[in-house]
Amino acid sequence: MYIYVFEPRAGRRDALLAELRGVRMSPIVVEEAFFASDLSILNRKGSDTRAILIGETPHLAEHIRAIRAAGCRNPVLVMRDFKNSRDASESLNQGADDVMVSPIKGIEIISRVNSIIRRSYGHAAESVTVGEVTAYFDGRDPQVCGERLRLSRREHAIFQHLALNANRVISKAAIYDAVYGMDDTQPFDKVIDVYICKLRKKIGTAADSGHQYIETVYGRGYKFGTADDDHAEDPAGDIVEMPRGRQAEHAASARA
Repeated sequence: MYIYVFEPRAGRRDALLAELRGVRMSPIVVEEAFFASDLSILNRKGSDTRAILIGETPHLAEHIRAIRAAGCRNPVLVMRDFKNSRDASESLNQGADDVMVSPIKGIEIISRVNSIIRRSYGHAAESVTVGEVTAYFDGRDPQVCGERLRLSRREHAIFQHLALNANRVISKAAIYDAVYGMDDTQPFDKVIDVYICKLRKKIGTAADSGHQYIETVYGRGYKFGTADDDHAEDPAGDIVEMPRGRQAEHAASARA
């Protein structure tokens, strides 16, 4: 899980990054300029689950307003040095989702982020069950027919995004952005097809029915659901087109 981190104090930042990496989060350190940049890119499906963690700064309220003014619904968590009800209230009123008081443990951050994300996708509970598969939103591997299905880190990230959008089609570009979008070295997005095949095989092998639960909706993307859910989705579902830059890459690759 990617998370943007703004903490101007180097000592605190290093300790925070270690905490985040310890719970398998992928922190991306940002500077003040981040909040003055084009934040609308975070509105893309796959990028909207990246939390933004903001430390103490005189410009805290401005940063929160900039994020929300860009239409971003990303989880925004504020880190305070001391408990202060008035300051916490102001941050929440500006659009922050949560306020935490240092020192902060990584396990608490990831739990709070997961809680915000699942509610934003309409999941009140910690899990969603689709047929024989139970997907958890707290970092645990899914269960199939009551047994844990062990997934690699990449498989888990892709499956998590499918589960958040259970019974809805999600484009391959959105999955790619959620898993690889901020990597310095991005693989060609055919890698998503490879991981989808691995997930299908694992789920189908573990399921008593043999059903693989991840459907390819040609020309649109993938859907995590049961065979009975084929007509349950809104035809105008939550589909995100591939960004133009990526389209150009695909076109060039196809001609090669």
